[in-house]
Amino acid sequence: GGGPGAAEEEALEWCKCLLAGGGGYDEFCAAVRAYDPAALCGLVWTANFVAYRCRTCGISPCMSLCAECFHQGDHTGHDFNMFRSQAGGACDCGDSNVMRESGFCKRHQIKSSSNIPCVPKDLLMMSEFVLPRFIFCLIQYLREGYNEPAADGPSEKDLNKVLQLLEPQISFLEDLTKMGGAMRSVLTQVLTNQQNYKDLTSGLGENACVKKSHEKYLIALKSSGLTYPEDKLVYGVQEPSAGTSSLAVQGFVGATGTLGQVDSSDEDDQDGSQGLGKRKRVKLSSGTKDQSIMDVLKHKSFLEELLFWTIKYEFPQKMVTFLLNMLPDQEYKVAFTKTFVQHYAFIMKTLKKSHESDTMSNRIVHISVQLFSNEELARQVTEECQLLDIMVTVLLYMMESCLIKSELQDEENSLHVVVNCGEALLKNNTYWPLVSDFINILSHQSVAKRFLEDHGLLVTWMNFVSFFQGMNLNKRELNEHVEFESQTYYAAFAAELEACAQPMWGLLSHCKVRETQEYTRNVVRYCLEALQDWFDAINFVDEPAPNQVTFHLPLHRYYAMFLSKAVKCQELDLDSVLPDQEMLMKLMIHPLQIQASLAEIHSNMWVRNGLQIKGQAMTYVQSHFCNSMIDPDIYLLQVCASRLDPDYFISSVFERFKVVDLLTMASQHQNTVLDAEHERSMLEGALTFLVILLSLRLHLGMSDDEILRAEMVAQLCMNDRTHSSLLDLIPENPNPKSGIIPGSYSFESVLSAVADFKAPVFEPGGSMQQGMYTPKAEVWNQEFDPVMVILRTVYRRDVQSAMDRYTAFLKQSGKFPGNPWPPYKKRTSLHPSYKGLMRLLHCKTLHIVLFTLLYKILMDHQNLSEHVLCMVLYLIELGLENSAEEESDEEASVGGPERCHDSWFPGSNLVSNMRHFINYVRVRVPETAPEVKRDSPASTSSDNLGSFQNSGTAQVFSLVAERRKKFQEIINRSNSEANQVVRPKTSSKWSAPGSAPQLTTAILEIKESILSLLIKLHHKLSGKQNSYYPPWLDDIEILIQPEIPKYSHGDGITAVERILLKAASQSRMNKRIIEEICRKVTPPVPPKKVTAAEKKTLDKEERRQKARERQQKLLAEFASRQKSFMETAMDVDSPENDIPMEITTAEPQVSEAVYDCVICGQSGPSSEDRPTGLVVLLQASSVLGQCRDNVEPKKLPVTEEEQIYPWDTCAAVHDVRLSLLQRYFKDSSCLLAVSIGWEGGVYVQTCGHTLHIDCHKSYMESLRNDQVLQGFSVDKGEFTCPLCRQFANSVLPCYPGSNVENNPWQRPSNKSIQDLIKEVEELQGRPGAFPSETNLSKEMESVMKDIKNTTQKKYRDYSKTPGSPDNDFLFMYSVARTNLELELIHRGGNLCSGGASTAGKRSCLNQLFHVLALHMRLYSIDSEYNPWRKLTQLEEMNPQLGYEEQQPEVPILYHDVTSLLLIQILMMPQPLRKDHFTCIVKVLFTLLYTQALAELSVKCSEEDRSAWKHTGALKKSTCDAEKSYEVLLSFVISELSKGKLYHEEGTQECAMVNPIAWSPESMEKYLQDFCLPFLRITSLLQHHLFGEDLPSCQEEEEFSVLASCLGLLPTFYQTEHPFISASCLDWPVPAFDIITQWCFEIKSFTERHAEQGKALLIQESKWKLPHLLQLPENYNTIFQYYHRKTCSVCTKVPKDPAVCLVCGTFVCLKGLCCKQQSYCECVLHSQNCGAGTGIFLLINASVIIIIRGHRFCLWGSVYLDAHGEEDRDLRRGKPLYICKERYKVLEQQWISHTFDHINKRWGPHYNGL
Repeated sequence: GGGPGAAEEEALEWCKCLLAGGGGYDEFCAAVRAYDPAALCGLVWTANFVAYRCRTCGISPCMSLCAECFHQGDHTGHDFNMFRSQAGGACDCGDSNVMRESGFCKRHQIKSSSNIPCVPKDLLMMSEFVLPRFIFCLIQYLREGYNEPAADGPSEKDLNKVLQLLEPQISFLEDLTKMGGAMRSVLTQVLTNQQNYKDLTSGLGENACVKKSHEKYLIALKSSGLTYPEDKLVYGVQEPSAGTSSLAVQGFVGATGTLGQVDSSDEDDQDGSQGLGKRKRVKLSSGTKDQSIMDVLKHKSFLEELLFWTIKYEFPQKMVTFLLNMLPDQEYKVAFTKTFVQHYAFIMKTLKKSHESDTMSNRIVHISVQLFSNEELARQVTEECQLLDIMVTVLLYMMESCLIKSELQDEENSLHVVVNCGEALLKNNTYWPLVSDFINILSHQSVAKRFLEDHGLLVTWMNFVSFFQGMNLNKRELNEHVEFESQTYYAAFAAELEACAQPMWGLLSHCKVRETQEYTRNVVRYCLEALQDWFDAINFVDEPAPNQVTFHLPLHRYYAMFLSKAVKCQELDLDSVLPDQEMLMKLMIHPLQIQASLAEIHSNMWVRNGLQIKGQAMTYVQSHFCNSMIDPDIYLLQVCASRLDPDYFISSVFERFKVVDLLTMASQHQNTVLDAEHERSMLEGALTFLVILLSLRLHLGMSDDEILRAEMVAQLCMNDRTHSSLLDLIPENPNPKSGIIPGSYSFESVLSAVADFKAPVFEPGGSMQQGMYTPKAEVWNQEFDPVMVILRTVYRRDVQSAMDRYTAFLKQSGKFPGNPWPPYKKRTSLHPSYKGLMRLLHCKTLHIVLFTLLYKILMDHQNLSEHVLCMVLYLIELGLENSAEEESDEEASVGGPERCHDSWFPGSNLVSNMRHFINYVRVRVPETAPEVKRDSPASTSSDNLGSFQNSGTAQVFSLVAERRKKFQEIINRSNSEANQVVRPKTSSKWSAPGSAPQLTTAILEIKESILSLLIKLHHKLSGKQNSYYPPWLDDIEILIQPEIPKYSHGDGITAVERILLKAASQSRMNKRIIEEICRKVTPPVPPKKVTAAEKKTLDKEERRQKARERQQKLLAEFASRQKSFMETAMDVDSPENDIPMEITTAEPQVSEAVYDCVICGQSGPSSEDRPTGLVVLLQASSVLGQCRDNVEPKKLPVTEEEQIYPWDTCAAVHDVRLSLLQRYFKDSSCLLAVSIGWEGGVYVQTCGHTLHIDCHKSYMESLRNDQVLQGFSVDKGEFTCPLCRQFANSVLPCYPGSNVENNPWQRPSNKSIQDLIKEVEELQGRPGAFPSETNLSKEMESVMKDIKNTTQKKYRDYSKTPGSPDNDFLFMYSVARTNLELELIHRGGNLCSGGASTAGKRSCLNQLFHVLALHMRLYSIDSEYNPWRKLTQLEEMNPQLGYEEQQPEVPILYHDVTSLLLIQILMMPQPLRKDHFTCIVKVLFTLLYTQALAELSVKCSEEDRSAWKHTGALKKSTCDAEKSYEVLLSFVISELSKGKLYHEEGTQECAMVNPIAWSPESMEKYLQDFCLPFLRITSLLQHHLFGEDLPSCQEEEEFSVLASCLGLLPTFYQTEHPFISASCLDWPVPAFDIITQWCFEIKSFTERHAEQGKALLIQESKWKLPHLLQLPENYNTIFQYYHRKTCSVCTKVPKDPAVCLVCGTFVCLKGLCCKQQSYCECVLHSQNCGAGTGIFLLINASVIIIIRGHRFCLWGSVYLDAHGEEDRDLRRGKPLYICKERYKVLEQQWISHTFDHINKRWGPHYNGL
């Protein structure tokens, strides 16, 4: 190819031409495509592509389908989900190795190869000739472009530049692959043909250019730490030649032949840490093999070198896609896989050095997952290319670069090396592509089998695992807090899970049957060897080093899991795979250390290590880790316990938990290893651990379904859970095959067995709930298992939560009223191999501990708790449940030389030991202890005490000594030499530190047995003497069937009764002894004398109890006060509440309205100089503009055909009307004829609280200085109401209350309508002067400014002359209109419900009216133009009015009557008189009625008109003609027909209205419907101005009720005959004259513009309630259409597409492409569509986001899955369905403008959405 740019394009065109053999390239493509046997889809996609995975059809867990194939196939009822590809992938449709054929789509079902004709030779002849050269040319470019990096690796920029230049060439190749099978096979030939490659690239020819590029290639190879074996040294000879070297890091001969030289490429990984050379490096298995793996590459074909450069350039996306696009070609697939494996080591080295390791990892996996998911292929490569050896070696080698010396145990002499979790390799998870490949191939049975059979591989792998054994060691900080909390533990846990546990689960999944026993034996054998090496390396004998813990013991866990599998599935004899006792003792130490450390961490003994140590303790038990971590550890301890001496094991436990010194009968003791404040929780920890150890059956005999059920019950008992969180919380086998819980079918069936589904409920304004599962009653009753809950809780509070829920259940079901104890649950039976575990319950050491603890609890020693007692009883009960059957043999087995503690208990069976009385105990106590003092005085008993001492009958008990003895015995048995090592060590360690006070020996008289202690405990717990009465004395039956429901739930008393019953039923002797003890009437607690000190503590307790009760009382009182305050606060006196009161007071003195200020708390009237204001929120709203005249909401478009046109919305109709008027009439007059504010109108709402305006100002100041980030912006005047915290942004001044002289305005007067009309006119004529500069007037001005600034200029300025005062005038009365209309909508669009409704109480319309009126009075309308005159006076008609000079005024019939009403009222001085109001309404009603008649006349047909004209004319002379609609209608028709209004109709007529048969009823209804909107608004206005309640009524009588309420109907009106709307008319002047006058204006207009004249007469007044768009049932419909849709502005597919739910516009969220003047598209749209409020559905996330002004919030989702849950970001990808209730809630909040109040989490969007 020539130089860059144009020349290259030319060359490319020329290539295309050559391929086509001179013909057209496109025809050639088509011709080749015809021969495509497409059986596979093979579509390759990159990251972020939306694909599907169907688990029902998949054979491999990585199976994926493109959307098209998925929808074309049939997957109904399958377990599938949609997902966003992380790393990219390819469609598997048609590949039966990866998925079942039943799931193939229609296109790939047919095996079409049979009927495709053979490709003609000549068609592709040129291709075979041209392509090798083309590819070689590409390779030369790649060679040329690669410059050996400087010290820090090639700069990204250089590589990217080369790649950009090659873009067209690679795209060309990619297009070739898409031509189908025929072309692919040509490409395969070219890429794999070795001869071609040799001829073209060897660099031996004359061509200098080729030579140079060959040299560059050799240099690149060398710099990669790879050698190129020259052909002379034929590679493959067994002995390694000097030329083929390996890295010295592995201990092979170095490249230069000298030892210890580190190869250059690896120096940067070493970080220059010293002492690396001294480390013990791991030798890899066999010399030449591994060295060839790591260091030799020989390229024999284009494919191989192409892959080499692909790796060198860090996997450019285009190249990856090209290489993957070829995969449908089978021959290529095999060749490519082999090449990939050959380059594996090189990939690892490149990955380690890469700066962009994340991207590169994704690209690697993109390729490897396509290759290794196919079992056939993986097997072939394993056999032919040593795939397993390569992978294991590469992994080992990779980890070797970050090893450090382990500090575990013996820091100085340790030879063990572990990975350093702080290294980038681990921190950034760089190893995951390699590990994930390894896991992927191990999921294939044939490959895993090879691995498990190959001893060499197993040794190497165990070596690899041991790098992680003991990593991330924690050392307890004892003095000060660590200054730097390392976060390396994330890396450590991730590494153990991914690199060790997941491959382990993969291998385990192939060891399921008896035939695989051999594999388990192999693994266990090498695992034990590795463990032995590890113990040697860290120099471990028998005592773990104090104060350190590592949570990472993967070798122990491998061993444990394979043991478990062997017993559970392979019927192996456990003892045949267990090591000797000494090894078992070593094995148990570290897992036990972890359990003790968990207790220490929870006891806050590690606080100085920072929060991260708690993080580790939580992660260790967390659901994703627990079954690879804590479960195997506990199982291993169970195995050890079942095989070791029980006394030894129990004493080890208490020693590890550091509570040995606490276990003494003495009331005081000294603990050398533990602070007193930690003793209690450590003792609880130790006992809880024993309970878990003895009751857990996860690996000891439970079936998989039982385990699943137990896990599920535990999670549900802690909290109700959603389906997805349950899936997440239940530990699954992290086996790569799953991604599913084993048998997700069983998951669903178990779930429905144990839980009930609670569907989400909705309170408007409540939080969005999700569908939850809650445990069934019988689960609480029988299956609640506290042990399992404790094991699985990450937070301690979850245990409490489970107990609280259990308590609530018992109360509710009436089973137990008090505070219950955790119930005792029967366990599944043990697998025979583990029967030995139960010996722990029957060993004397445990019995002594239990006896001691019972005694201490009874004696109220310190540091014991109810929890301790609970666990002690639990252990006793476990022992009774699992006791030896017959009693006889227990007596016989007493003797025997090595019985310890013989003096304490005769045998080892708990049942018989329970009744054994212990008389005296010798204890070591500090000299200060009370016991010592008690014994000192000589008394009668002193000599026999002495004799006891001498005779040695007093028991001495020391756990540590016992453990030593046992350990010694075991060691002696196994080997005698160890003796010398052990002895000195033990003696030196345990000498007590000298600092402690002297210990002396004291003897205590006890005289108790476990049974007697239990009975006394019963008395103590119940607080009554002799409270225990053996139940079998009444009913002997009870002993035979001891499982009595009565005892299954209850507190400690119940537990003691249950235990005594079990003891009695198991042995006659026990039964007798219990009866005896009960006969002796026992004083409460014998040895306890209440000393003064104790009395004090008792009093203290009582006092405390009383104080607590007092406090409760106070709190309750406080709460009720607060409640009543809140209730009154909500009813703050708003003026409406006072007005009715003023009517009733007859005295002339009228009290003013009183307001409470919520800031300073004072109440008083609002005054001129200290005004009070209402807290209000002003917001611009376009909700009204969204009303349509159709009840059905529009649907959201989901296909190209469906589109939404906004021309029928209220806003659009009003806009059209205004611009039409402005075309023909005088501008100032037009602006009085309509209202604006349908879009961007200002809505004012209040919470009803008032405050002094000066208080408010200081409040704002304090907010401004408050640096806390609020969710609102103080600079914009935003704040929250100081009382109810509702969001607000302004204060509306309250007009000072009524004064005496204006009082009569309430009373009706008897003036005639004519007088009132005159008065109205005079009042309007007085110009309103702005009141003097008072504080009140200033505030009124400022709030007016706020109101104006709330909405955008375009929504205020409609005048043709900018800044005209008419604009302000129009804007102000429209604000009133907007608020009235919105209130009407909130009431449901009509006033049938009546009442003051909640809106009334919180309404601020009265105050708002005052502010508006005050400002409107400043603009006096010239009385010439005041519409009032036109309504009430007749003028001389002058036909020759000079129309020509200027535009006429708007005819009065074209005026909007509601607007006229507001203008008339706001022009009056406030407060208004009621009779003036009624007068205005009456006059306007006459105009309204006339408009209704005019519109009716236009809408009906010619014949109807003439008929009506005729009938009406006949009645004109009757007496009440002015109140008969027929007469009036005929008159209007005759007047209007004088103009050209009804002419040129004919054709259009039918279009206007469907010819309805008009009947008197339908006409009456028509007229009423026309007038109703006006009546409703007027009634609301009257309600707010005069505080009169609205009557409630039926819908059919709404008109008459409102009319009479407004005073339009004479009160004496009879309602017998059908109601006629015309009877409300009250004409101020003769009707026919004024109608003539009004019609005349129209007549003169229609003479010129008949068409428009007619259009203007028709007013759309019947708007329905506004709705959001209707959404489809299934979310997928929306998603599939919109997520690939291109944006209309920038024509790209947006990264974050969103759609507006109000108008359906498609927008780019956050897209910079559509930004206009720093506003992103969503914000811009929210201003244009909703005047600052936008509701958007984010397509890719299924959530709804609300934009309100400068803030936004995530609202939640209205689409839920089958389990009632949201799926934010579509992470789970399950099908989602619309939740109608949620959508209702959203719509409700939109209509009621309450987004700001209900949604809590708002943040600023900075115009970036």
